[in-house]
Amino acid sequence: MKKVIISGATGALGMALIRQLTQEGSQILVLSHEYSSRNNRLDQYPDITIIPCSLQQLASVQNPTGQNWDVFYHFAWAGTTGAARNDMYLQNSNVKYALDAVDAASRFGCHTFIGSGSQAEYGRFEGKLTPETPAFPDNGYGIGKLAAGMMTREYAHQKGLRHLWVRILSLYGPYDGSQSLVMSTISQLKQGISPQCTLGEQLWDYLFSQDAACAFSRMGDSSFDGKTYVLGSGKVRPLADYIEDMRKIVSADTPVKLGAIPYSPRQVMHLEADISDLIEDFGWRPVTDFTDGIRQILPYI
Repeated sequence: MKKVIISGATGALGMALIRQLTQEGSQILVLSHEYSSRNNRLDQYPDITIIPCSLQQLASVQNPTGQNWDVFYHFAWAGTTGAARNDMYLQNSNVKYALDAVDAASRFGCHTFIGSGSQAEYGRFEGKLTPETPAFPDNGYGIGKLAAGMMTREYAHQKGLRHLWVRILSLYGPYDGSQSLVMSTISQLKQGISPQCTLGEQLWDYLFSQDAACAFSRMGDSSFDGKTYVLGSGKVRPLADYIEDMRKIVSADTPVKLGAIPYSPRQVMHLEADISDLIEDFGWRPVTDFTDGIRQILPYI
């Protein structure tokens, strides 16, 4: 039985991973901020162990379980949206917290540390992203993620832990943030409000959170070390097509106002993951069609 620790467990990816690991019969320990408004999401999993632990407390959290654990998944990160993405002091703090997470993984007896990176590490790149694609992040969030991935790898090896870093593109699924394109569009359509969007010409790669969780679980079972993966579906469609799918499913009579808002100055127009390493190393492929994923999200909005 795999014994895993998850920080940042109450977001879309963390909740999907808990579901995946529960189905597999794994033992799960969650490090969660004591006063998080999202902690009630964990109530549906009575068999997991929860230790109150904020990002600031990762440096000092102790192992009260009397046993060694296997894999530490570090998803927790402060300042992921809005102006906070360019708060350099905050993003710099996240790098320290990621190193603290490696220390925590070592104290809990883990042999593997797996961290969640981001497509923001690459900056504005048009085309397929591979682990070897040059990374030139253009905001504090991307810079912080890139630094955290590199520094936790070296620190994990100093501590005798294996290390994997996963650059995630665009996830969607239950428990995603309300400000994401998918969640905000669905919410507006359910209310009969016409979403205002760009022209939607961007070629985009969306991955359902449960498919992502399957990939993370397989990584935790592996012996790979020191590798970086790019996690997406490996397929792209114009963003307008995804929006039209959502309109047809949620509220076919509500029009979408494409072109109502301009592209941002740094708008990425082609986001696509090269998932060949994930296929080769883990035999993993996404299985959830976008429309099926949207139908699974609806009860959560």
